[in-house]
Amino acid sequence: MVLELKRPSNPTIGSLLQDWPTWISYFASYIFIAVVWINHHFLFKYATVVNLRLVWANFAHLFSVSLIPFDTDWMAETRLEPVPVAMYGFVFMLVNITYRLLMRETISARKQPDQPATRLFRLRSISTILVFGIAMVVALWHPYIGFGIDCACLALYLRPDLRGIRS
Repeated sequence: MVLELKRPSNPTIGSLLQDWPTWISYFASYIFIAVVWINHHFLFKYATVVNLRLVWANFAHLFSVSLIPFDTDWMAETRLEPVPVAMYGFVFMLVNITYRLLMRETISARKQPDQPATRLFRLRSISTILVFGIAMVVALWHPYIGFGIDCACLALYLRPDLRGIRS
């Protein structure tokens, strides 16, 4: 993503601030990718068995994450226009759907899955999928609000809460 950042046309603060959609898009996406990486890393600490379904769920999740730079650049180029911002919500909804699949495969591969943790995962993932869906729709009429909802939804994943799972 950093390769898509372009230098301002003039060496002034005003010129730098003029490109605020690029900087905010990049910053939000960087934080999203960091959160995805942390949660992915934390989840895989609890994988006890690797099977083909888990590997394919992981590939699906990595594919959905690979769409983030494309949409980040599109949002920045269009200065947060409605369709690119709605697509941003869609990409993160897809990231969450594939993360849910990955969680399900990781937990179900365990010999003794923890039921409270499974319920926590299900509740958190379904609620964020719904919130990203709402953000997509809102973004079509109010892109800044839709983008704000996307960013606020990130708070639910800042801490990979797997207290209930024991290795």
